[in-house]
Order: sequence, then structure tokens, then C-alpha cells
Amino acid sequence: MTAAPMVRGPRLTRGDRVALVAPSSPFEGDVVDAGRAELARLGYEPVHDESIFARRGFVAGTSGERAETFTRIWLDPDVKALLAVRGGYGSAQMLPLLDAAILRRVPKLFIGYSDTTSLAAWLSCHAGITAVHGPMLEGRLAKGPMAYDERSFVRLLSGEAGFTLAPPGLEVVRGGTAEGPLYGGTLTQLAASLGTPYAFEPPDGCVLFLEDANERPYRLDRLLTQLSQAGTLGRARAIVFGEMRGCDEPGGGPTAREVIADFAATVDGPVLVRFPSGHTTGPCWSLPLGTCVRVTTAPAGVVVEKPVVV
Repeated sequence: MTAAPMVRGPRLTRGDRVALVAPSSPFEGDVVDAGRAELARLGYEPVHDESIFARRGFVAGTSGERAETFTRIWLDPDVKALLAVRGGYGSAQMLPLLDAAILRRVPKLFIGYSDTTSLAAWLSCHAGITAVHGPMLEGRLAKGPMAYDERSFVRLLSGEAGFTLAPPGLEVVRGGTAEGPLYGGTLTQLAASLGTPYAFEPPDGCVLFLEDANERPYRLDRLLTQLSQAGTLGRARAIVFGEMRGCDEPGGGPTAREVIADFAATVDGPVLVRFPSGHTTGPCWSLPLGTCVRVTTAPAGVVVEKPVVV
């Protein structure tokens, strides 16, 4: 459970510095150039440390190098937010080397999804610092405004609240209305954390956001069964599932939605599916982690009740 009350980083305005970080896998340099150009178009000043280009097999440098760079940039008073270049693999390796108390002294906003769920979930559940489940550079910001939802991204970073996120195609699996702090991310990373000191343990009365890609229905069932048996799903007042891209059985048979519907029957509150945040076929929308939202089903949407930054 969250060990301390949630703290929020500063809201971003034009000219504020957004630092690029590489907590997971390595990447090509042109991704940084294109992503920096898009951040500049939005009015931010992108900065990065040359150490993000480090390579060690399938990760962007040793866990010690990545954790040291992440902490040093986090403590830089000129930086307002940290944005992951890409996911892939490796962010969980950093967790034993990060100090929650040090990071809480100067809260900042971290933005990412996919493998960086390990980091965002630890920040929100263990360190008590809000985060954003939203676009990274590779495949999103580096491809320009067609690859991410600019409006939800900018509104969250600027500290807006009281607005509804209602992307096209959002479906209701179970009706109702419920409110609570939002936690979650990519199912694979959340399940992999269980049994470790960094386990995904959101508080009772939370709203869960769960998404993944290219996991066949029986694998989704396995992941959700694990979260259910760990007591995680039982803490939720509502669950919002992602698009679940590529998660249907090839050639027919069980679908991801059918698996979700089985688990939705055990939830007292509303359940939505196909919220396009994270692994999406179209633009990636942004969601706040660690702050209060309200899930509605008539109409379907996620209302941001409190800002993710102040």
C-alpha cells in the first residue's frame, strides 16, 4: 500500500524543461531528435543526458547507471518532468537502487507506459508520487501528433482537472459510477511485480487501469487470475481496460473482451474496455496515476477529478 500521502510535482507551462530518460531498452538516436522536435512544438524545452544512449545488451546501460542518471535528473531543479524514450525491458532492475524518500522531497512527473509501468507503479504505489500513463518518444511523440492524443497529454501536464476523457470506441462491460485514485499500467509488468518488495499494491477503493498487447486470451486470463488471487482486483471500485491490441485468439475463438467480461462479473462497480492508452493502434491517450478519477458508463468516460500536478 502507499506508505505516505500522495505528493504531486509542479505543473508544466511553456518553456519548462522536460528531461528524456532511458529506464528500459536502448533505441536509435533519430528517435530522440524527432521526439525533441515534437516536445518543442508543444512549447516545452526538451533536455537529455548523453548517458541515455548507453547500451548493455538489451538494456540502456547497467541498472546502476540508469538509476543514477534517473535520480540525478529528478533532483535537477531546472527539470519539471521526466519522460521515457521507450519501453522494452529493464525498468524493474532500477527499483532496488531508487530512494523513495529522496524523490518525494522534490516530486516530479514521470511519463511512460509499457515496461516503464514497473517504474510508474512503484512511484505511485510505493513512493506516493503521481505519474502519467502516456506517450513516450519512440512510436509516439517522435511520430508527431497523429501518434498520441495531444489534448489529454497537455491538459494533464498543465494541471487541469474536472474534464472527461471519453475516447471514441470506449465500451461498457459493466454499468455504474465509481470514484477513486487511479493506478495501473501494463498487466505483464504489474503481475511480474507480485511477490517482490516492489509489488503492485494499490489501496482499497482504487480505480484500476489495466492494458496489454499481443497476449492471447488464455494469457490474459492467467494474468487477471494472478491479480485476483493476490487480492489486487478486490481492492478496485472500478476497472478500466485498455484497447488490448492483438489480444484476441487468432482465427476466432475466445476474445479478450470475453475474458474481461468474466472478471467484470466479480467487480461491484463499472468496467470499461478499449480505453486507448499505452499499446494502441491509434493515438495514445494519457491517464493520471495516483490521483482521483470518476468512472462513468452513461456516457462512458473517465473524469479527472483532481490534477496530477500542482
